[in-house]
Amino acid sequence: MTIYKIAVIPGDGIGPEVLQEGIKVLNRMAELDHSLQFEYTYFPWGCEYYAKHGVMMDEDGIEQLKNFDAIYLGAVGYPGVPDHISLWDLLLKIRKSFDQYINIRPIQLLKGAYCPLKDVKREEVNMLFIRENSEGEYAGAGDWLYKGQENEVVLQTGVFSRKGTERVIRYAFETARREGKSLTSISKGNALNYSMVFWDQIFAEVSKEYPDVKTVSYLVDAAAMLMITDPKRFEVVVTSNLFVDILTDLGAALAGGIGLAAGANINPERTFPSMFEPIHGSAPDIAGKGLANPLAAIWSASQLLDFLGYEQYGKLVLSAIEELLVEGKVLTPDMKGTATTSEVGDRIAELLQSLAIVKG
Repeated sequence: MTIYKIAVIPGDGIGPEVLQEGIKVLNRMAELDHSLQFEYTYFPWGCEYYAKHGVMMDEDGIEQLKNFDAIYLGAVGYPGVPDHISLWDLLLKIRKSFDQYINIRPIQLLKGAYCPLKDVKREEVNMLFIRENSEGEYAGAGDWLYKGQENEVVLQTGVFSRKGTERVIRYAFETARREGKSLTSISKGNALNYSMVFWDQIFAEVSKEYPDVKTVSYLVDAAAMLMITDPKRFEVVVTSNLFVDILTDLGAALAGGIGLAAGANINPERTFPSMFEPIHGSAPDIAGKGLANPLAAIWSASQLLDFLGYEQYGKLVLSAIEELLVEGKVLTPDMKGTATTSEVGDRIAELLQSLAIVKG
């Protein structure tokens, strides 16, 4: 039996509710495969913890987390705690400390999911965004000069190192080659005459090592338009920290809504644990009411299974989500249903059982 140690950070708002359903799914997979077991350790970090202790996580929090196989995060953010504190002092601190320099966000229109675009086939919305996750526009470099004075100035500096840029682009090329898909690079080289020109240069250099991979490059504004007018042209996509953050929310709207949006923060070398999370917010207005959609958290659990080497189980979870959507009977209010958060998780667990029997 293989026991995987999972650090669970439920976080704020709906985070604990949706994560509970993801854990329900992981436990069902362990029941179906007795050689697989998960051991969970919960950490109470987040905005409520900040309100009591003045910090988002323990001072030695990174040290506490480093020996886990993976981290499962709910959501971060709550009224009264500035967003830059909740983000930088927990989520980004973990990403940077554990060199989780690859962020993977699938934009895939599952069977039964609603797409607002007319005359678009399901298979035409199937994108895999690979995000530079450790530097770029989110490097935290800059200054605030003459604060509160008439000549007040703020500087927000994007940081693009050759190492950081090249490794994410190379990872994207390897992914595109493995999956037999095209690779699109998105930048803004016409206006950002240092960072994005550099990005384009590195992309062109690395592409010479992958002549078998078809490549395309777009400016970010054109890419946003084309994601709506011709989504099928995007397969594997690589871009900077900020651009992916924006474009994948647009992508989520094309693929069923933010309630289906999952993300994985990967340390490819596995020197440190990787982290898996739904990318929606903490939605404090509906917290504790059983209204939250847990499907993004469940999808991120499937990414966790993929990362641990159980891709067949990750695919099984996605099949269960698709079956749930096709049935259309057990859905939360954001998907025009009346089911509760836990009822959705229960139904996914039931579907996993029946799908496993059929495929077994």
